Amino acid sequence: MRYLLPGRRFGQAKSAERAASEKLEIIRTVEGSHLPVKQTLDMLGIPRTTFYRWYDLYVDGGLDGLTDRSPRPGSVWNRIPDARRDDLIEFALEHEALSTRELAVKYTDEKRYFISESSAYRILKGETLSAIGPRAMVERPDHCA
Repeated sequence: MRYLLPGRRFGQAKSAERAASEKLEIIRTVEGSHLPVKQTLDMLGIPRTTFYRWYDLYVDGGLDGLTDRSPRPGSVWNRIPDARRDDLIEFALEHEALSTRELAVKYTDEKRYFISESSAYRILKGETLSAIGPRAMVERPDHCA
């Protein structure tokens, strides 16, 4: 027999979709139960691993620890910072005669910061600058945008 918390229908939401207050209610229900933890969790339909993850979060951070967090990292590990992107664009405008490859090599040598040829191309292309031929950097016409 499976017991459900008030206001919840069977199969309504996955554990990741539960509110922090509901997770706390489950923790309190399990703590207050006279039955073994496994049996109580089976009746509630909560996997033990999920419960113990919630419990650890609650012990470490209280109710705030139970709130869902974004799974995405705060920054991407291989993203070129905006300041470096802007610097590369200025550098490219100063060295218009260089190809994308030559520009990437010269930038790496002079600025002591590695930017690959493909990254340099993507950054310049995104700023309406593109390589035309082997040695020219020109502004892209409006009809090509």
